[in-house]
Amino acid sequence: MTAVSARFARQCHLARLAAAAGISLSALAWPALAHAQVAEEETASDADTGGDIIVTGSRIGRKDADSVGPILTLTSEDISRSGSSSIGDLLQKLPSAGVSLNSNGTQGTSYGASSINLRYLGGAEGSGNRVLVLVDGHRWVDGVGQRGFRDFVDLNTMPQGMIDGIEVLKDGASAIYGADAIAGVVNIKTVQPFDGLRGSVRAGITSYGDGAETSAMLTGGKTWDRASLILSASYAKSNAIRTDARDLTRLTLVPQTSVGTNPNGLFILPGLAGNGYFGTAAGFGNSSNPIILNNGASIGAGNLADNAFHVGALPGDFYNTQAQGIYSAGPSERYGFYGRFDYELTDDVTIKLEGVYNRRKSSQLFSPVLLDIGGTAGTVRGFSIPNSHAFNPFGTANGVPGANALGFGANSAWRIRKVMGDVGNRNNSQDVETIRFSVGVDGTFQIGGGEWRWDVFGSYSKNSIHTMAENGINYDNLFLGLGSPAICAATAGCVPINLFGPMTEQQAAYIRYTTREYNRTELYNAAFNVTGNLFELPAGPVALAVGYEYRQNRGFDAPDAFVNSASQFLAAQYTTTTSQTRTATVGSYDLHEAYAELNVPLLRDQPFAESLELSLAGRYSDYSTVGNKATLKAGLGYRPINDILIRGTYSQGFRAPSILELYQGARQTSFQGNDPCNGGASANPNLPGCAGVPTGYNQANYNLNGLIPGVISGNNNLKPETADTFSAGVSITPSAVRGLSLTVDYYKIKIKDAIASQTPTQIMQLCAVRGGIFCDLVSRDSGTGEILELLQGAQNLNSIETDGVDATLRYEFGTGIGRFAAVVDASYLNSFKTTAPNPAGGDPIVDERAGRGDTPRATYPRWKGQASLRWTGETADATLRGRYIGPTTDAVNAVKDARTDSIIYTDVEIGFNINDGAARFSIGVNNLFDKAPPASYANAPINYDIYTYDARGRFLYASFSVKM
Repeated sequence: MTAVSARFARQCHLARLAAAAGISLSALAWPALAHAQVAEEETASDADTGGDIIVTGSRIGRKDADSVGPILTLTSEDISRSGSSSIGDLLQKLPSAGVSLNSNGTQGTSYGASSINLRYLGGAEGSGNRVLVLVDGHRWVDGVGQRGFRDFVDLNTMPQGMIDGIEVLKDGASAIYGADAIAGVVNIKTVQPFDGLRGSVRAGITSYGDGAETSAMLTGGKTWDRASLILSASYAKSNAIRTDARDLTRLTLVPQTSVGTNPNGLFILPGLAGNGYFGTAAGFGNSSNPIILNNGASIGAGNLADNAFHVGALPGDFYNTQAQGIYSAGPSERYGFYGRFDYELTDDVTIKLEGVYNRRKSSQLFSPVLLDIGGTAGTVRGFSIPNSHAFNPFGTANGVPGANALGFGANSAWRIRKVMGDVGNRNNSQDVETIRFSVGVDGTFQIGGGEWRWDVFGSYSKNSIHTMAENGINYDNLFLGLGSPAICAATAGCVPINLFGPMTEQQAAYIRYTTREYNRTELYNAAFNVTGNLFELPAGPVALAVGYEYRQNRGFDAPDAFVNSASQFLAAQYTTTTSQTRTATVGSYDLHEAYAELNVPLLRDQPFAESLELSLAGRYSDYSTVGNKATLKAGLGYRPINDILIRGTYSQGFRAPSILELYQGARQTSFQGNDPCNGGASANPNLPGCAGVPTGYNQANYNLNGLIPGVISGNNNLKPETADTFSAGVSITPSAVRGLSLTVDYYKIKIKDAIASQTPTQIMQLCAVRGGIFCDLVSRDSGTGEILELLQGAQNLNSIETDGVDATLRYEFGTGIGRFAAVVDASYLNSFKTTAPNPAGGDPIVDERAGRGDTPRATYPRWKGQASLRWTGETADATLRGRYIGPTTDAVNAVKDARTDSIIYTDVEIGFNINDGAARFSIGVNNLFDKAPPASYANAPINYDIYTYDARGRFLYASFSVKM
């Protein structure tokens, strides 16, 4: 048997082992937690063939997988029959998955990326930077984003055609794989050598007629005597869903209590009040009585100018920014190619060459810029509008006598707020390219009559992104267009700007700005591994794996130079455009690591001890940034009888701060959060941090629906974080009831010196409740109460501690009408507790999140689960799936109760085999009963947690696959 065909045989045997163990889920077409167990006859068969297997969580090749922790295994068939449109979508449905980045919403930070965040332990919202994502046991390059590079793997950078299966280890594995494996490991298995052609197409659309998806894959394989070749192409496209297309997302849950920014403008023009020439009453156009242009009105000349305006009031001047065609789910298009060539250099040595190219284009639509400018008022100050300006309706240019003409100087408290609909909706777009080249050589050698395996691996990979943020505002051009007519006339290209009425396209084009930026990440990786048996014990061989790995990570971020340049006309604290600023980032680190893993069989075939096995692992890591660290792992698997496996593991985790966390330049952002000082100091007399906030203040009246301007930055004083993970479980497979299995596992994870940031809501709550130094991170406008800036930075918090239970019940049986398989998979989150230092001294601040959903994009239900029932007949099959997300608390509010309800999503699929399984056609419906996410006040204005729930509604699809 050649080396290539031998490896292929081992892969096939692994699939048979997994099927016997209940960890292959093709019978269910739905991910279910399963634990590696091998039937006695399969183990005997493996002994005959001599083939070892490698399972995620261990580097040691073995005859079975008894000593490995709880593993979820998905085959290519599971993936194709899951009803999911992408790998990220599939993994995010796992009960153990926390908030993860996806395509939902324009209120988040995904920007077309997809992540997997196990155990809710991602370092930032949905980031997944404590989950290690591997491809065939090797690292994948970090992602990139709209506002700088990432420190986690973007699952949308992998062509789906390269993926043959997935293994998910929900156990700490830093000692085996190195840093980042605190919450678990996701190992993507690539397609293995084969002869033939495989293809599939899939298309679907919601019952609302939007959100259409199409995808296609074609993979060809050819094997020769000493070589094999695989070529694969993938394509996927998804269309947008608008916020105004669903009842839940059409209007923010936060009630509008005063007139907000709208396209007709909101004008505070103190000099206009009581002007006899215009006939305006006292208070007309002052800070408490802003005026609005009558919709569609033409501004009259002279003393008729004010007839086009009225004092703003609700409900007549209500305006809904959510209905501006912004996306609830953004469009995305991806295509990718994968190639692999294997060649036997000798009978014992094989070389493997791989190449990957993937490209993604995605976009997100936002409502137009909410302009807020003025002289000594407004968010951006220092503007002026002379009385001779052509579009100042109260000036001499419009026939007003000089004695009555009004100009609005940079030293007066005038203010204009306006939705810049004439400029257009803001559109963010991303163009992401991923390349990866790798070479691997593996072989065997003999020592003392035993066979040892070795492999050498090297790879280079890069993610790069070009982004655009269209339809921003150029403040410098706006300053010129509003200012002196003489200066504007003398400035090339300057166009006088009308902020008091509809703008012309020429005016809009002059102040419109498109931000263009670029960032990239790179990974250089090299590894060497050796595994084999040291010696024999009465219970079996003592197996050893040792290895060395070198890795270098690089990140580069080049923000738009003009956006980050100093304004020519405004004060230094103001930016040149409405785009968010950030400083350029360049960073890198490298590390050397060595590891050893030992598997020791202690007992076998003894009374009350069918088997007892000890596994030990240790790893030494030396970082160029934070020094060195050693991590250990120990596991014990005990089978008192063949039907019961009891196991437990203890592992030490380690995560060095990423390039992003260390070196990220300060960048502006918009936070989502609920200001506890809404209503002002008079409405919150028991909150000392609200002192001085004016009565009636409402954050919803500022920025975009109350989004909070802020700054995020890296911290090069960060220390590494460490973790201790303990898990214990039992797996029962009663031989008296074939096909039945029950697994229950308890886990407890404690992260010390955790790298994290407090949420914007937490920062505001601390300020409001405690006042004093807790408000140093929250800057307000003393006149309006508006939050001008909120500072958020990474820090080594005291600890994060979580524990819970996973359980799976599975039963598969045959009948005269076909085969049935059922599974129930549930996770219970007992606690998720963050302990942070108290800036004022005293006891640490403890935040228990389990069961809560009262902060944006951070829902922690205690119960999550999924279940499926599958029937397989001779030529047809059917699957019924259900997914449950339990209730959580909501932010306290006067609109709804402080609770986010539970939800059950129900899916159904029917498939038909053609030509003895050579082809398959299926139709299905996801979210059969068109369930909308439970409403969440904390997540206004989108009104639901976009990283936990799906708002697209009922989705119908059909697929066709063929094998030749």
